[in-house]
Amino acid sequence: MDTVLYLLFLGAVVFTIVAQIKVNRTFKKYSAVRASSGLTGSDAARLVLYSSGIAGVQIAPVSGSLTDNYNPQTNTISLSEDVYGAYSVAAAGVAAHEAGHACQHAADYYPLRIRNLLVPVCNFTSKLTFPLLLIGMLLTYFNEYIGVRVMMVAVAAYAVAVVFQIITLPVEFDASKRAMAALSGSGRYTPDELAGAKKVLSAAALTYVAAMSVSLLQLLRLLLMVSGRRR
Repeated sequence: MDTVLYLLFLGAVVFTIVAQIKVNRTFKKYSAVRASSGLTGSDAARLVLYSSGIAGVQIAPVSGSLTDNYNPQTNTISLSEDVYGAYSVAAAGVAAHEAGHACQHAADYYPLRIRNLLVPVCNFTSKLTFPLLLIGMLLTYFNEYIGVRVMMVAVAAYAVAVVFQIITLPVEFDASKRAMAALSGSGRYTPDELAGAKKVLSAAALTYVAAMSVSLLQLLRLLLMVSGRRR
């Protein structure tokens, strides 16, 4: 069982690496394709917001590459250097996706609400997981009952991160769905450009699937570890 689990975990790690390479290559490929609409990434984000009748969302540049995000607390879409002022198909897709999150927030999309509630909890528990696990393992040499209980708390803390990863999937898929619907409905992008933007978003979605796979297998490994200690 341990061998199978480690092979699955290794496969998930490889999948994560491949997914990251794919998203970088796909983004680079369609960053070189200029959108015939003449719209920048920030324009595409505004287009998505306008199509949903949403106002009051700030759109600002942020440093880095693929650092794009939407902050519901400040109601701000932050677009990276390769997206904010770029006229590419990739920029349109990424910016529209982040605007899709703003649309979710405005519509009080339930999975997004749950994910936002989990963010501070996940940030807290993620710092506890491995220190508690180490303390629990050490305690088992002196008091097995207490040590195992501490390890169980560590596993429960890690499980919060796994739940966060699972909830992230529908949130990201729905944001991309909203983005593509708005770009298509605008009539400003050709079918080929829409297909390219969709490929960029699909490649990005793979990274979330990979992250969830690694988290689930890591949780299973921790559960088996604690179960072994209990015996």
